[in-house]
Amino acid sequence: MLFWIVAALMTAAVTALVLTPLLRARHSAAGRAAYDMEVYRDQLAELDRDLSRGVIDERQAQAARAEIGRRMLAVADEGEREAASGALSPGQGSRWAALALCALIPLGALAVYIPTGHPDLPAQPFASRETAPGGGPPGEVMQAIAKLEQHLREEPGDLQGWLLIAQTYTRMGRFEDSAEAYRNAVGVSQGKDTGILSSYAEAMTAANQGVVPEEGVRTFDAVLQADPKDARARYYLALARAQAGDLRGALDRWAALAAESPADAPWLATVRQRITDTAGQLGVDVATVMPQPLPPAQAQAAPGPRTAPGPTREQMAGAADMTAEQRDAMIRSMVDGLANRLKDDPNDADGWLRLGRAYRVLGEQDKATEALASGVKAAPGRVDVLTAYADALIASGGDQDAPPAPAVTVLRDVLKIQPDNPQALYFVGLDAARAANTAEASQLWGRLLIQLQPGSPEHAEVQSLLERLKQGG
Repeated sequence: MLFWIVAALMTAAVTALVLTPLLRARHSAAGRAAYDMEVYRDQLAELDRDLSRGVIDERQAQAARAEIGRRMLAVADEGEREAASGALSPGQGSRWAALALCALIPLGALAVYIPTGHPDLPAQPFASRETAPGGGPPGEVMQAIAKLEQHLREEPGDLQGWLLIAQTYTRMGRFEDSAEAYRNAVGVSQGKDTGILSSYAEAMTAANQGVVPEEGVRTFDAVLQADPKDARARYYLALARAQAGDLRGALDRWAALAAESPADAPWLATVRQRITDTAGQLGVDVATVMPQPLPPAQAQAAPGPRTAPGPTREQMAGAADMTAEQRDAMIRSMVDGLANRLKDDPNDADGWLRLGRAYRVLGEQDKATEALASGVKAAPGRVDVLTAYADALIASGGDQDAPPAPAVTVLRDVLKIQPDNPQALYFVGLDAARAANTAEASQLWGRLLIQLQPGSPEHAEVQSLLERLKQGG
């Protein structure tokens, strides 16, 4: 009964919206013309005020008066034509159309609903309504999932099947189902694959509203026992510390992870943000706890014959045993050699990119910015060079929440080349929010949000920004 009451009210509302324009008396031609004339008189008065203030000159004023006069004559002619046509009130045809629509709208709605509708059916979760990439019906997606589920019931030892359906559940936001699928994958792989273990623990965390559960902590611990360098396990174990109230322990672990991560690691920005937030909660100067990352992973490989080779594996292994001073001296010698070579080959964009990143590792932000600016000149259309340059400008600005204007300009150029670039969407969105341009910020962050994994820290951060935007915060 409640359904039919709501349906009747909605139908009445739609009918009212359709009928209102038909039943409302139209303005008379004389009234409309009088209103328009008053507007143009105000424009003429404003024109005289602008002329007296010196905003415009006499020539501009005459041209504007002529245009306003032309429009006034056109309004007068139009008013006379409409008055002559007698179109001053709703005609009998409009009244009959209104009466017909008043009957047809509810009858038509019933005719469509009765053969297909079922008000007693339960609600369908939004996640299960995901449409197919070509705009295909949702049923195709659900049928494919059902077939895969049936296959896994018949073949529970299919590891790839469990991984596929776990990833599908994650994209649909069905985190509990995703965690259960990963649990089965762990069983099939006998817990020997650390990547599957990490994914399982991460899915459990997502299913637990972002809080790392006890089983997740144990699983991440098992991952670290097998691979002490696993970044995902280290991140979430630090998060578990913070959620347990050990902010200092979490800060130390995130700082250690940042110090041992390459400068271009995809997780580094999130870790740095955690360090910044946690240091603020503890009342610690973030500059004293924010470490410099390792040289970029990309810079450690020789990308081409024109670019000076990076350190070899043996050199990197040896660097691990060096003192901080020895390691800095080794890096300095390589950086100086690269800088000297680029003086003779200024069109080597890859070289400038490596040099800029190296200067950032050494903490020489101004030199890094200059090197990356040279890289942009050498390759103005390369997104990786542009984003590295913008990142250097942001670092020099010293405020991650308010990117400097030059960095925003560069990142807007990035969006022209790569409209869904995550870094550009994030920081240009911050700039738009700072300028109170909530529509642009919401649009940019909305495009970023759909690229992020639901349940991930990045997804949660962008979701929080959007919510604050809606609340006016």
